[in-house]
Amino acid sequence: MTIIMDEEIRTTESMYEFVRTRESRARTYADRFHRVFERGSGARLFDTEGREYLDCLAVAGTLALGHNHPYVAKAVGRFLESGAVQQALDLTTPAKHDFLKALYACLPTGFAEHARVQFCGPTGADAVEAALKLFKTATGRRTVFSFSGAYHGMTNGALALTGNLSAKQEVAGLMADVHFLPYPYSYRCPFGIGPAGAQTSLEYINRLLSDPESGISKPAALIVEAVQGEGGVIPAPLDWLRGLREITAAHDVPMIVDEVQTGFGRTGHMFAFEAAGIEPDAVLLSKAIGGGYPLSVVLYHEKYDRWQAGAHAGTFRGNQMAMVAGTAVMEVLFEQDLVEAAKDKGEFLRAALTDLALKHPEVGDLRGRGLMWGLEIVDPRSERDARLGSRRADGVRARAIQQRCLDLGLILETGGRHGAVVRLLPPLIISFSELARVVSILDRALTETAA
Repeated sequence: MTIIMDEEIRTTESMYEFVRTRESRARTYADRFHRVFERGSGARLFDTEGREYLDCLAVAGTLALGHNHPYVAKAVGRFLESGAVQQALDLTTPAKHDFLKALYACLPTGFAEHARVQFCGPTGADAVEAALKLFKTATGRRTVFSFSGAYHGMTNGALALTGNLSAKQEVAGLMADVHFLPYPYSYRCPFGIGPAGAQTSLEYINRLLSDPESGISKPAALIVEAVQGEGGVIPAPLDWLRGLREITAAHDVPMIVDEVQTGFGRTGHMFAFEAAGIEPDAVLLSKAIGGGYPLSVVLYHEKYDRWQAGAHAGTFRGNQMAMVAGTAVMEVLFEQDLVEAAKDKGEFLRAALTDLALKHPEVGDLRGRGLMWGLEIVDPRSERDARLGSRRADGVRARAIQQRCLDLGLILETGGRHGAVVRLLPPLIISFSELARVVSILDRALTETAA
């Protein structure tokens, strides 16, 4: 019996259809990208028919160094050939020691001095679940604050903290005692007052925590993204982050920053919260931390280290290959100064995309930091919001732009309200010439999908 099909019938179409008909309806990316991807190098992907694509998805921001970075590949290759332990639960290994040394060197000094680490399962959602358990244990409280537009994962607790309703409205029994706060989103300000909404948001949160009859008990924690990713690439104003840290500290509410997508240079800082000069109580990391292999961690202040042995575990929390690859990624980030380079490339994109937005009325709003950008697509014929000037989101057109970009050799994501935000998450090693090509393809796609 031959397990793999004969090469003569193993065509692109046969492979795609075989997987499509057997995979669940919950799949997402594969239905948008009707291709079979075979090879990757740097910021480029190649399908089975030899077509080349610039990859501005990078596994939802996971591949900080792109596909098959030689330094990472060699580090993993040497490790696999050495006979070293590949999975180790939470046992101590040389790979774990080296990984932690590199990780703590990446952290802000003040935070690193008092940080404890919990290795979690394969995904960022598991880090969220671990953090929930930790802070509920440490504080003895049950309530958790999150924000509209947030994305923290698809497991029970993480999904309960996520703003998007489509994935949760049919799921009964999600974690209780979650309350959503207004996130500063000037283009579609929840208060209808634009940029001034950030200060109003802080005043609302402060008054909510101060009011003995608010109806909401004091939370075990508040979780926030410094830049909302899946929510539509919405950077929080730095003053707002500073104000939020002051409020949570004053009310003794632990502040968790979810850096699963923004960590390790993505926004032009090693971690997005650093731009505001704040020190959170906990930081959640995954994606880039494993160098393309599954791994997640919770870093938190030692004063909250009150849970008992076995309070959180997971078979693959000791993924040694991910630790080796992650160490290699961190070494390259430092040696090639890729975090500062991401800032420079971000300014290049800011200028180029601003010109693009001025040219195309379908781009209602442009926002981002470093190598994390979003273009909110709107119907330019719709009426403007009387107070904000924003137009109706056009998710259908955003999807059409995504598909046309794919045909032209560019892979990108959509997200945000109504799926109307075209998102760019290229690897940090992408070149300026490749970025110029990205903008050129976007320009053409916007032109060719215009009404």
